[in-house]
Amino acid sequence: MRSGWKSNLPRRLQYFTGSLPIKGFDFSKPSQTASKPKLEWLPLARQQAAIASVAFETLYGGAVGGGKSDLLLGLAFLRHRRVLLLRRTFPDLERSLIVRSLELYGSPDCYNQTKHVWKLPGLRIEFGHLEHEKTIHQYQSAQYDLVGFDELTQFTRLQYEYLLSRARTVARGQRVRVVACTNPGGEGNDWVMARWAAWLDAGYPHPAAAGEVRWFKRLADNREVEASAGDPAAISRTFIAARLGDNPYLDEHYRQRLGLLPEPFRSQLLNGDWQVGLVDDVYQVIPTAWIQAAQARWTARDVLVSTAVGVDVARGGDDQTVLARRMGDWFAELIKVSGRQTPTGQVVVQLLAPWAVGASWAMVDVIGVGASAYDLAVGQGLNVIPINFAAKSTATDVSGQLHFVNLRAEAYWRVRDALDPAGGRQVALPPDAELLGDLRAQRWRMQTNGIALLSKDEVRRALGRSPDCGDAVALALLLERHGSGVSLALLPEDIIDERETAGW
Repeated sequence: MRSGWKSNLPRRLQYFTGSLPIKGFDFSKPSQTASKPKLEWLPLARQQAAIASVAFETLYGGAVGGGKSDLLLGLAFLRHRRVLLLRRTFPDLERSLIVRSLELYGSPDCYNQTKHVWKLPGLRIEFGHLEHEKTIHQYQSAQYDLVGFDELTQFTRLQYEYLLSRARTVARGQRVRVVACTNPGGEGNDWVMARWAAWLDAGYPHPAAAGEVRWFKRLADNREVEASAGDPAAISRTFIAARLGDNPYLDEHYRQRLGLLPEPFRSQLLNGDWQVGLVDDVYQVIPTAWIQAAQARWTARDVLVSTAVGVDVARGGDDQTVLARRMGDWFAELIKVSGRQTPTGQVVVQLLAPWAVGASWAMVDVIGVGASAYDLAVGQGLNVIPINFAAKSTATDVSGQLHFVNLRAEAYWRVRDALDPAGGRQVALPPDAELLGDLRAQRWRMQTNGIALLSKDEVRRALGRSPDCGDAVALALLLERHGSGVSLALLPEDIIDERETAGW
């Protein structure tokens, strides 16, 4: 290549190749004309494995003490040109990444304390925080060849996935990647575990070894699946496990102090245990252990008829239309169809038609897009019952003491009652990860007019998706008689008489 080729590049390429000074970096100042300071840092073995990994997305960590912050700062300094390093809140950012960067990098004159930016020759490192989800839009037009998250489980799925789109560069030969460091636990434990399920979830069908690279892609129905390395639509991902014992520089008494923590913090921070991270919120409607027990009881069957079907309808977008078919206390595998593939009520009715006949009744969520499907189903003589989750409930729980604000609260509480081991039922739910997440995500609060749940929008924000699977199962169980028998009022009178006679 001819001499002076950099000077003939467009200015933005000259900037990224280092042939133009960094914008805002005044090389006339003596403190800034010096060469890039030497980094007095050598990566530990696991840190080096993360640096060397070819994966686009790397999750690093597990137990505390694995050198997560140092990995991000060292990688940024040694391998990248334009970097964004994030914590969820500014106080966390200030006392971790910022303080440590001043120790590692030296040259304090190159750090802008107002903008929280390092400007070194050929390198710009921005520190940022995302306390609120809407904060992501401040990075709307930005581009970084390294995006690093410190304590990823403190972020939401939306925040993480949006910032993936900021990982890009025009610099020739510059690698682009995302590195996220974290311990188990925190608000985002579930979605992080789901995203890296191949490495973290003991129930994953084809588990991956730590450091192994896998490829994933998102389908048109918004489901993420594994793909081959040569698939142009797939991106690579890996997990590097870091343990306390990997770091020889820590205080020898640090492990003893961690051992004094109560569970689940001890297992999370000392051992990097992600399974124990599935910790229930005190206001969680359905305990995780109950859901997992119901899924563990499940075995496959041939389904020809069903007792009831719950139908959560989506039309377009990323939501799913889900059918939850049950025969007594056994649920079949959920039927899931992308909302893009159910653009009309007629398509939904075609899915429902084989299951809403004979003795089987379908409970259809008619809020919004479900109304058309219900009307068409009625016109075709199918056994359908309209359910408006926002409608007032007059039911009580099995004790007869607790009332509900609306049918949505009642429906999910009936799932709770059905799964409660004290009730003696043997409900069997399919081992579906989305269903587990949807049921775990429900939270309740007591109001003067009864039990209320988080709104569906609030659950959607927590999950990063709509709880379609959980809603379908809750709808299917709403067609039951529990103590007060109020749910039977949803049925036509002749069906009530018929099933009362049968003792159902």
